[in-house]
Amino acid sequence: MSDRTYHSKLILFGEYSMIFDGTALMMPLTKFKAQWRNVSHLTEDQAASNASLQRFADYLSNLAEANETLDLPLFNYELQAHLYLDSDVPSSYGLGSSGVLVAAVYDRFVRQRTEDLLRLKTLFGKMESFFHGSSSGIDPLQCYLGKPFRITSQGITLLPEGFIQNGIHVFLADTGKKSNTKPLVQYFKRKREDADYLKAFQTEYVPCVAACIESLLDGPKETFFSSLRQLTDGQLKFLRPMIPDNSIDLFLERPDFNIGFKISGSGGGGYVLGFTDDMEKTKNFMEDDQLIWI
Repeated sequence: MSDRTYHSKLILFGEYSMIFDGTALMMPLTKFKAQWRNVSHLTEDQAASNASLQRFADYLSNLAEANETLDLPLFNYELQAHLYLDSDVPSSYGLGSSGVLVAAVYDRFVRQRTEDLLRLKTLFGKMESFFHGSSSGIDPLQCYLGKPFRITSQGITLLPEGFIQNGIHVFLADTGKKSNTKPLVQYFKRKREDADYLKAFQTEYVPCVAACIESLLDGPKETFFSSLRQLTDGQLKFLRPMIPDNSIDLFLERPDFNIGFKISGSGGGGYVLGFTDDMEKTKNFMEDDQLIWI
């Protein structure tokens, strides 16, 4: 059993394009974390965590893959003994609050670990579907591995720390509202049924994601910010409901320095993700000292 710390996650690129076997880029966000705790008496907040875990355990008991992989009797036993997950990962903010929970449950109660990351991603997707109705499994995989990685249709490649090219800074800006993943995913699934939308998304938007990832990793910097601008325009065109109304100006404005924005996670609230090569100009542009710098 594990007493490790599980960190939140960032999907730098690929939230929706990965559904089409497009590439995606993930990294841990160490500002927020979760750990298992046992206490003799639960406080109100601890009891809420314990009760949420019990509902999750009940769901897993009806999931064949979970029964095969996890020691669910032990999970239930420890819940009765006041096990809870001490987490400060903001809920409904696109940072993987449910992914952290799934990763922690797997890590603590797995009977035999697998090194097959795609197989693990599939299992995590089925587990996390309890929270969102459907899941790619990519968030729990990031929270479990705790390392940056790139995923393509060919597989998963772990990346070194400091994989972002020099001179590019990543930050989060709080929209001040929570996000609800399930209706946004359902909206996107409905839009995919439109043949014209589907074709345009695959031919226009998905390549933008790949271009952003390539240039973020290998440069040049100007190519990255040009690709990011195209991606931002693509999100305005294809994923407008995922952009919070109070943040739309960030997606529309064209400052005189390199800066760009995109949704974080499923969008709809939480944080928006920003990239810049000038931190001071960004702070002045945002007029907000509450930015989270990654």
